Amino acid sequence: MDDHSHEPDPDKRVTSPMQAFGSREVGIGAAVTLVGLLLAYAVPFLATF
Repeated sequence: MDDHSHEPDPDKRVTSPMQAFGSREVGIGAAVTLVGLLLAYAVPFLATF
């Protein structure tokens, strides 16, 4: 296991699952997902025509 003794106080570290998020972040995530789905599925589908 790694030794994290170089960190000032490991108990005060905040990781992503612990952080709060609001509707703005949800909207950004939804937009990124939509763009990814369009690139992965819609663009190749439309390119076959």
